[in-house]
Amino acid sequence: MIELLSPAGSPEAVIAAVQNGADAVYLGLGDFNARRGARNFTDEEFQKAVRYCHIRGCKLYVTLNTLVNDRELERAINAAALASGMGADGIIIQDLGLIKAVRQALPDIPLHASTQMSIHNLAGVEAAAEMGLTRAVLARELSLEQIKFITRNASIETEVFVHGALCFCHSGQCYMSAMIGRRSGNRGMCAQPCRMQYSLGSRMDDYPLSLKDNCLADRLQELEEAGVACLKIEGRMKRPEYTAIVTGIYSKALKDHRKPSAEEMQLLEQAFSRQGFTQGYFDGDKKDMFGVRQDTDRADESVFANARKGYAEGELRRVPVHFYTVAETGQPIRAIAFDDEGHRAVAQGPVPERAKRQGLTAGYLQDQMYKTGGTPYLCVENRAKVDPGLYLSAATINELRRTLVAQLSEERAVPPERDTGYMPKPPADRKPIADPKIIFQVRNEEQLLPELAELKPDYIYVPVLVLRDFFDRVLPFVRSGATPVAVLPRIITDEQTPEIYEALKELYDKGVREALLGNLGHIVIARRAGMRIRGDFGLNAFNSQSLEVLRLAGFESVTASFELRMSQIRDLRKPLDTEMIIYGRLPVMVSEQNIVKTASGKVIQAEAQLSDRMGSVFPVVQEFGDRSVIYNAHKLYMADKKDDLYSAGLWGLRLLFTTESGRECVEVAKGHLGYSDYRPNVLTRGVYYRGVE
Repeated sequence: MIELLSPAGSPEAVIAAVQNGADAVYLGLGDFNARRGARNFTDEEFQKAVRYCHIRGCKLYVTLNTLVNDRELERAINAAALASGMGADGIIIQDLGLIKAVRQALPDIPLHASTQMSIHNLAGVEAAAEMGLTRAVLARELSLEQIKFITRNASIETEVFVHGALCFCHSGQCYMSAMIGRRSGNRGMCAQPCRMQYSLGSRMDDYPLSLKDNCLADRLQELEEAGVACLKIEGRMKRPEYTAIVTGIYSKALKDHRKPSAEEMQLLEQAFSRQGFTQGYFDGDKKDMFGVRQDTDRADESVFANARKGYAEGELRRVPVHFYTVAETGQPIRAIAFDDEGHRAVAQGPVPERAKRQGLTAGYLQDQMYKTGGTPYLCVENRAKVDPGLYLSAATINELRRTLVAQLSEERAVPPERDTGYMPKPPADRKPIADPKIIFQVRNEEQLLPELAELKPDYIYVPVLVLRDFFDRVLPFVRSGATPVAVLPRIITDEQTPEIYEALKELYDKGVREALLGNLGHIVIARRAGMRIRGDFGLNAFNSQSLEVLRLAGFESVTASFELRMSQIRDLRKPLDTEMIIYGRLPVMVSEQNIVKTASGKVIQAEAQLSDRMGSVFPVVQEFGDRSVIYNAHKLYMADKKDDLYSAGLWGLRLLFTTESGRECVEVAKGHLGYSDYRPNVLTRGVYYRGVE
């Protein structure tokens, strides 16, 4: 049966989820989870939560779904080991290096690919499977048809978000919070910049990045028929009563094979919504998906009080149990209880007396053993064998039942035995023997000026479709000694794959042999086209082990995460060539929402501007797949930090040209190469010296 997975941001929320029918809960342990602002759990609270869940037939998954640096890696592995030892049923994980490390240290614990891994196509799921993960949480932006295709062809389980908040940006690809406030969404400290007010060609009190909450409560049967293994409710930052209300409605709808009633849908909106709900991504219709939290969306406190009373005062009988009792002359009364998972308990009481009046009957004994109210157990089978003429008090029989239930609970609470592996060794460190390669990356054909080629970069990175359509403009770069590299879009769904593949094949025939990609799900596309692969920033290479994972996957080079400090990049052990972005507007969001169209009123290859209340202006560009990419308001500038750059052990230094004119690209490049004193305005060091939380 399909699994319903509920959020637990606190111990009380665990109770709320379980008592309302959740099949599993997910929660954070320590600092390495994507909701560090939630209540989260101490070690003692975590152990109690595991015990509470397992007694009641509910699984518990722990979230270790953030990026970790080299100094944090051992502590993160220890947190995973602690969770495994206490009986966690799986770990939800994002960081490529941490996946490798946990797989080596804890070979038995199931690992689930977090939605932070940006898995949006079948190849991404299969890449996760090759890394040893057993489930993939799919991107929230996928439609039902896309989910069906992936799920029906995947070799591992898939999990889908069915309720709760929608980020404007693809999860794992948002850097806006880090760039504007040093609070990284990839590190569990997102400041939610998409919920803020901006101007997008209109007044400042608009919320052009705030999406309504997702609600698929009336589409559960379609997901079940698609073969999805798990339905996930978002909301670890929300109150326990929210978890109770939403879980209860979804659980009843699933078990009764029905859609929620009108009253239940209204209750879902009251529990939390932003001007109602949306199914835009699920249906492939992205219109009317925007909304904010308003007072009219909020429930009366009595709604939450009723929810709290429901889970605080009751015990849902949810675990099927079987009883068999024997009362024989001259023998202690004996009984056995067992569940459907192989746990069993055996107990005995006193020797029955001779009955002075009517004696025990099998029916009476069964009636007493059926009384499992106030426990998690539902008696589904109850057999009894009784010799005639015997007597036992009701209190004695009840005590026997209570003993059985207590023993069965202890059996169910025992953590599984798991093997332990070994702590991973640091990877080899390949030191470059020459000065770093100079890399120019352009966004459009207008930036491919002959004057830029005359500066003789070692590599020229060009979007794959621009490279295909304007290949003649790249030839001056090739003649000057530059290697052309086709840059793949960060998001390529399964139906978009043929177009990218055919473009790569066409480029291969023209002599292009390398592709830059920022998602594991794009490896197979490039490889089938004959391309050698290089890793872009979207892979979130944040530690030495993640670099080793990419080396083993066949990457020629990788781009260090621009959320790392300069000192952390320097200290990375680099088992493969490593490059760093040293100039340009960093892409801070990529979204399925085309807000360029929203601003301009028509779909064109154009740009828009997003202004915040501080006066910062973020360029917005329409890119492949009718998506919007938002670039940082300030241009990264590191030309005057050459000592730091050249001592960092880097293979390549990349200048990222985005909104610059062709002429400005030339001037910027000259300035970085020391041919002029040109220095752009509105500059930043990014977080290379500030770091992120």
